[in-house]
Amino acid sequence: MLVLGDAHANEPDRRQALLAAYRASDADVALQAGDLFYYRLPIQTYFIAGNNEDFDVIDALRHGRIESDRVKNARLLASDAVDVQGLRVAGLSGNYAPSRYNYARRDLRDDRRRHFVREDVAAAKELAGVDVLLTHEAPHGAPVDEEYDVGCQYIDELLDALEPDLCLVGHHHQHTESTYGPTRVVTLAPAWESYYDLDPDTLSLTRFGTPDA
Repeated sequence: MLVLGDAHANEPDRRQALLAAYRASDADVALQAGDLFYYRLPIQTYFIAGNNEDFDVIDALRHGRIESDRVKNARLLASDAVDVQGLRVAGLSGNYAPSRYNYARRDLRDDRRRHFVREDVAAAKELAGVDVLLTHEAPHGAPVDEEYDVGCQYIDELLDALEPDLCLVGHHHQHTESTYGPTRVVTLAPAWESYYDLDPDTLSLTRFGTPDA
């Protein structure tokens, strides 16, 4: 199973790198952790929205309007879960903004649609039997090198509620590994640097360099 971090594939060179990672992996299915920004994909891909997306497309996917020449093989995970190769995979779309957390999702406008809100987290907490959780924000304890303190309390709460075996995190463009309670947490390198192979039986994650396009 292919795993990909941020792609930012609205830029031509990064789109080519994304497609190169798909070709190199030769996988049948993929998971992607946000900031995808290109939705015509070679294989079935389950992804979460990040903070850099085409939010008109994301809204259409949220509401099941997926018939488009701009979308192929892209399935948004937005506080829901799917069964993929024997794994229960769930996702929380969006990043955190304190000023928008208590808004209703329907009241978010324009690029503010990039955030998750209280109702999104509440819905995700109700999911059961999750093996792998995709988030764009990291929980506390992830050893990411940023100019601010990394860690979102609402991701912590989600991990406390679901206790998945593995949490895959985008956003930071760095590969790190840590644990939060019983959960292994991996922040993913960006797709133009690396792609990963996830063994669905063991949840072992192997990292490869993305080849030149």
